[in-house]
Amino acid sequence: MAATETSGLRRISIFDTTLRDGEQAPGNGMRPEQKLRLGALVDGLGVDIVETGFPASSASDFEATRSLSKQLTNARFATFVRAVRDDVEAAVRAGGVDNHQIQVLATGSDIHLEHKRGISRADGEREMADTITFARGLGITDISVAIEDATRGTDDLLHGLVDTVLEAGATTIAVGDTCGCLLPGEFGELIAKIREWAPRPVVVATHCHDDLGLAVANSLAGVTAGADEVQATLGGIGERAGNASLEEIVAALVYKGASLGVHTTVKPERLFPAYQVLAETIGLPPLRNKAVVGVNAFATQAGIHQAGILRKPETYEYLEPEVFGRRRQLMVGRHSGRAIIRYLLGRLGTPVDDEAFVDRMYAEYVLGNESGECHDLETMESLIGQHIEGRDEAAALR
Repeated sequence: MAATETSGLRRISIFDTTLRDGEQAPGNGMRPEQKLRLGALVDGLGVDIVETGFPASSASDFEATRSLSKQLTNARFATFVRAVRDDVEAAVRAGGVDNHQIQVLATGSDIHLEHKRGISRADGEREMADTITFARGLGITDISVAIEDATRGTDDLLHGLVDTVLEAGATTIAVGDTCGCLLPGEFGELIAKIREWAPRPVVVATHCHDDLGLAVANSLAGVTAGADEVQATLGGIGERAGNASLEEIVAALVYKGASLGVHTTVKPERLFPAYQVLAETIGLPPLRNKAVVGVNAFATQAGIHQAGILRKPETYEYLEPEVFGRRRQLMVGRHSGRAIIRYLLGRLGTPVDDEAFVDRMYAEYVLGNESGECHDLETMESLIGQHIEGRDEAAALR
């Protein structure tokens, strides 16, 4: 059952980066008006922060930030900037300073410093201190430092960087598993270290990618280790294999939060409608086996499972479909059993103890189903209803 009691639990902040990190992956581009529509839905979920984009990168992101900064009614908004004054100025021109968090990209590993940036650790620290000081001078007080590739950074590099940005006035440290390379235990250990270096009220956030399929697990390990915030995207969209999936994070916090000592205020019943708009907007094909939002997330055709669900849904359902704005789907196919046939007869007001008729329907729609096609209950009611009408007409003629 979904947890309802939250007293004494630590609330986890949710930072949605669908419109920035999610959108920058190939095939996920959105026009400003599309971002505006989706941003309103994400805002309505009850997330804490909506990242609107990278204003300095394009006129489209600039316009999306300008519009969304005026539209959001619940969440703060964040913009992505490099450690460059011009980027900060562009972000402020687009969104102003009220309710505005800038997320400044920091370089968190030697491989990135040497091969991507061509700068020293000291250079990296100096540019961050300068950018944060500059942003504060413009009136920005909410400053997140997004440490790129932190999971491949050494302790001395990361500790020095964290000390520098906190001294300059950063309020959040976002720990990026940019390449998705850590296991949950490893990521939890890193978060615990950074939590020691950045005590509250500094916010420690997780930003995990899914290259090993562990973005959600790593994010939850981070929460267990003391992270205050999770950065995620609807459907887990994002660079390469994607980001931590927002709906899966929320599901875990709703159902397992109490055991972790945490809770979320995101409204789970609004996740699926928001995901549907995202999928429509960027042309995501229907995914059958995706948790929470997948076509088959709350569907089954297996006879053994259906027999249990018809008696008590909890036999094969841990997540409750109605919690997520979904509905249970019992499909009839070649793996179904007689229980679903009897259930359908009951729905049609026909006696379910006519075993000969049950066997006939079972033979036709289950045993005789060579294609593997499945039918929903509404379709099956219509098909079986026609048989019932034919049977009754034949009986009347006798």
